[in-house]
Amino acid sequence: MIKRFGYAIVICLFAATTFAQRPYHEQYRPQIHFSPPAHWMNDPNGMVYYNGVYHLFYQHYPDSTVWGPMHWGHATSTDLIHWTNKPIALFPDSLGDIFSGSAVVDVNNTSGFGKNGKAPLVAIFTNAQRVDAKDGVYYDQNQSLAYSNDGGKTWRKYAHNPVLRNPNIKDFRDPKVSWYAPGKKWIMTLAVKDHVEFYSSPNLKKWTKESEFGQNLGGHGGVWECPDLFPLTANDGRKMWVLIVNINPGGPQGGSATQYFTGSFNGKAFTPNNTDTRWIDWGTDEYAGVTWSNTDGRRIFLGWMSNWQYAQNVPTKTWRSAMTLPRELKLIKTGNGYNVASCPVKELHSIEGSPITLIGIKGDANLSKLIGRTDGQYELNLSSAQLKNFSLTFSNAKGQKLIAGYDDNSNSWYIDRTQAGESRFNRDFAKKFSASRISKNKGADLKLIIDAASIELFADHGLTTMTAIFFPDQPLSTISLSSPRQFRADRISYTPLKSIWH
Repeated sequence: MIKRFGYAIVICLFAATTFAQRPYHEQYRPQIHFSPPAHWMNDPNGMVYYNGVYHLFYQHYPDSTVWGPMHWGHATSTDLIHWTNKPIALFPDSLGDIFSGSAVVDVNNTSGFGKNGKAPLVAIFTNAQRVDAKDGVYYDQNQSLAYSNDGGKTWRKYAHNPVLRNPNIKDFRDPKVSWYAPGKKWIMTLAVKDHVEFYSSPNLKKWTKESEFGQNLGGHGGVWECPDLFPLTANDGRKMWVLIVNINPGGPQGGSATQYFTGSFNGKAFTPNNTDTRWIDWGTDEYAGVTWSNTDGRRIFLGWMSNWQYAQNVPTKTWRSAMTLPRELKLIKTGNGYNVASCPVKELHSIEGSPITLIGIKGDANLSKLIGRTDGQYELNLSSAQLKNFSLTFSNAKGQKLIAGYDDNSNSWYIDRTQAGESRFNRDFAKKFSASRISKNKGADLKLIIDAASIELFADHGLTTMTAIFFPDQPLSTISLSSPRQFRADRISYTPLKSIWH
């Protein structure tokens, strides 16, 4: 009896340890955002929708939790929310590591890679060969192809890579390719040092330079990376083009960020109609954001949820980094022209629990007590007819707290993570940051998506978006509303979100 009892204890302890070490159960592990099973991840790559499947490739180093020789990791989804991890898609080769790029469905088989009348998937990426020079290490960067004839399960690299050689420029990378139907040609948008260059091709193999853009426009605090170009129809019916350009450093809060321009594109050159600097996300932790191709009119955006200021030092153990929630982009005309708005994709409804709604909440209130529960991940919506100073505080018994709210003196939305948990890994991590309000409406709506270690803020129907990560010692399980000016929240709704990994 005693021996059997002791054996049971060993078995139970072993089972508990095994469960604790399983992927997606670790401290800080996101439950509604994609993160790799283990090791390092950064930029989303090659995002394409094909035969009912969303493919997400990503910069991945499978041997460490810090950046190293880049591979393309791979995951798939049928709903943009639940993800299935797949084997590594692309490995480094004699031409170098596999840096960022894109993927397309070659419907007309212009490349000749297709078989049996079926369109191939074609990945266009940067091969990066390490060079140890007298003035430091850099990467010789050239553009290459790989193709798949089995729906993205396996990939074969083109025998005559690279297809676009570097004209002796250190930063020459991250090709985003799309089909330009009026000209019956492919357009490559390429990041080159501090600007963008456009190339065209009839077959994805031979490329001709068309134009350059951006040397004296937008943010120039760092190198330009991961561009994207696509059309959107605004809420007034006008069709325009949006050019996304990621930049590092030089973001509005320091470090990495995603800027954009709106304008026109004629198959050769992009002409902007705004020359000020605008940001897809005003927070600290959205970078390398680009959109899925082949999504039938929807423009779905995804970013890396971190910042190069501290991405390699955050206190996760077995894995590093997550992606933002997929977001649908809209073009909205406001008083200062056309602005890109972002909102979580509608597919998020698939993991929603039963909402709890509070009506007419004034001044200070313990929302957790009124709601009667706090989950590990949830959506919190707040609407008001008259917008005044207010803050929402998410806290725990250790006194750690994350604050989000509105400041009417500066007319700005803000997130404050100065006391939100572990921050010793970077001296600039614990900070408060804000974004000026774009909407001129007297009232406002606010949507917050909270996960284990992240917050995504969508204000005024997504005209202002902010993303931030944080690392509390224990969950921030108390939610409270505060206002020094008797702000009234007409409606607050709390919706639990089910883990995508269970």
